[in-house]
Amino acid sequence: MKKIQISPSILSADFSQLGNEIKKLEEGGADMIHVDVMDGHFVPNLTMGPPIIRALRQHTKLPFDVHLMISPVHKYIQDYADAGANIITIHPEATENLKNSIQHIKSLNKKVGVSLNPETKIDLIIELLDEIDLVLIMSVNPGFGGQKFMPKVLEKIKELKKIKDEKNLEFDIEIDGGINFDNNKLAIAAGANILVSGTTIFKNNNGNIKKNIELLKSS
Repeated sequence: MKKIQISPSILSADFSQLGNEIKKLEEGGADMIHVDVMDGHFVPNLTMGPPIIRALRQHTKLPFDVHLMISPVHKYIQDYADAGANIITIHPEATENLKNSIQHIKSLNKKVGVSLNPETKIDLIIELLDEIDLVLIMSVNPGFGGQKFMPKVLEKIKELKKIKDEKNLEFDIEIDGGINFDNNKLAIAAGANILVSGTTIFKNNNGNIKKNIELLKSS
């Protein structure tokens, strides 16, 4: 079993202190930094673009786990690769040809992630799993932080883990949305090995990031 990794979402950080917040995450034991990119079109919110990611890149050596909630996504992949993304995760619904977009990300020497919304079926990606480094299962509807966790997606993770084991594949299973100290254990037991969390990491235990990351890793 792969070790449990934590990818804190900077959507919950203090945006006026992002550089310092990222340093705190690194010092607190984060494995990577989760960057939510929203365009106000694919999802009903706006966040950050390549210039901010490029500026933040100098503040840490941790991998940037960049989740693109933008459409059409294909033409922007290069921009996020150039800005410093290490993992680029896209949604099947946001590209005309998922296979082509996956190949484009790989050609830029970046890890490929594909994200499935709560209602999106695994069938969309089964034939491509051997080309994907990470599958991000959304446990909320994408677009806003602080939403309530949807337990129904745990079955999707179990199904994905079963397929992964049967086909002897190596991709990571990441979960994002309302992850806290109660449901983290359920997500890990179902087969997730990367947990994305924002509010829980930045706000709980008086903002003790190190403690919160350690608690999230414990199953």
